[in-house]
Amino acid sequence: MRALTRRSVLRGGAAALPATALAACSEDQPAAPSFVAPDSERVAAAEAARNPGAVREFQLGPVATEVDLGGLIVPTWSYGGQIPGTPIRVNRGEQVKTVVTNGLPEPTTVHWHGLQMRCDADGVPDLTQAPIEPGVTYTYQFTAADAGTYWFHPHMGTQLDRGLYAPLIVDDPDEAITWDLEWTVVLDDWMDGVTGTPDDVLAELAQGMNMDEVGSGGGHDGHGQAPANDSFLLHGAESDLLGADAGDVRYPHHLVNGRVPADPEVFAAEPGARVRIRIINAGADTAYRVALAGHRLTVTHTDGFPCEPVEADAILIGMGERYDVLVTLGDGVFPLVAEAEGKHARGRALVRTGTGEAPPADFVPAELTGHVLSYPELAPADPVALPGKAPDRIIDLELTGSMEQFDWAINGRPHDLTNPYPVEEGERVRLRFINGDAMWHPMHLHGHTFALADTGLRKDTAIVLPGQTLEVDFDAVNPGLWMLHCHNLYHGEVGMMAALGYLA
Repeated sequence: MRALTRRSVLRGGAAALPATALAACSEDQPAAPSFVAPDSERVAAAEAARNPGAVREFQLGPVATEVDLGGLIVPTWSYGGQIPGTPIRVNRGEQVKTVVTNGLPEPTTVHWHGLQMRCDADGVPDLTQAPIEPGVTYTYQFTAADAGTYWFHPHMGTQLDRGLYAPLIVDDPDEAITWDLEWTVVLDDWMDGVTGTPDDVLAELAQGMNMDEVGSGGGHDGHGQAPANDSFLLHGAESDLLGADAGDVRYPHHLVNGRVPADPEVFAAEPGARVRIRIINAGADTAYRVALAGHRLTVTHTDGFPCEPVEADAILIGMGERYDVLVTLGDGVFPLVAEAEGKHARGRALVRTGTGEAPPADFVPAELTGHVLSYPELAPADPVALPGKAPDRIIDLELTGSMEQFDWAINGRPHDLTNPYPVEEGERVRLRFINGDAMWHPMHLHGHTFALADTGLRKDTAIVLPGQTLEVDFDAVNPGLWMLHCHNLYHGEVGMMAALGYLA
């Protein structure tokens, strides 16, 4: 049984919202603005301006089945019966044509996270399309205009917190950097089929968090036990990077490429190999601090876009974020560790370049407590830096709510998709994410890549720390209706989501 949220009530007949009269008005109020519809001629014209190249066709089958997570067999949902799903990979400028046949017991969609693409392919129910009903086939087609590391997942209820995700890699034929090997690493927090379902979690969270009854941080990976009351909720997940509350949900496992730490994926290479690692955080409620034992990481891309290379011992990756790093490998066996920030648990893979025994599953690399990269250290590479320009429009987005009530919203308006914040095509728009609470939020904007106002770093998902305001700029060059939301799945589902609309 799916948890009932205001969003599911809004879905109603599951039709995309009209572009006109999105907000009710009376004789005493001005007429509601008219917005560019996702299937309009202006959206089609923006897609044509991307000079669509060759069509690459893929099949995608979301199904309910059992999946092996490295000796742990769980009933869950996945793309094609594996976790992560098979990557989709194309060259910049090619068209992605994906035929989705819904084998799930409920409707679904596919959102192509991070891509600036045509609006009617964005995969947001209530906003850009009707959900794909069980047994129905639906086709997405769009141009992958920007090279980089992206991924895809549903935008229906709590489906993301099952196993429905996979990488989407857009290659740049003119890539300036070189490497010998390339690996993709997908991180995830896991409970489905073990302690309950994501819908169970949402139902408990929606009742609010009684801090006297919620258990302290920990998991089932040898770092803690579930509380006696079998609550899904987590309290005391303190982090020196994210604040006093790094997460809400207790997960028994943390996965790297769909495997538990006891039976990790092993990446093989020769000593001295230069490796590009694309790291994706597909988790629903967990930020990960990532390090490779015995090595430093050179960050080259953030959310798909190149940055000036910077070295660090570890990187913090919020939900929905991606980082590309380069590493020159030493000789031995090295754990690649994803520490669940504040939760006293971790996932891992192994990198093997020589003989020797792997460290135990609970091994903690010294790099995790070394230099952890932060946004102010990063700057965009010159070709992707936004030209300097004062914003034409500033939109304040206060991140409201509390842990006790679990009533997250934007500007106090939960699930606010029917009243988009208006923008004009061609404007430089500044979003001000204002966080007055003690909880951090990874905020994601669909259909655009923004620049952090203070450094120019290009991203589409960014951490807004407790008590801070994060300002980001983007150029309004992709007409349509676009969601913006917290990529903590449960914050978004109870209400921390809104929309931007291009004026018609």
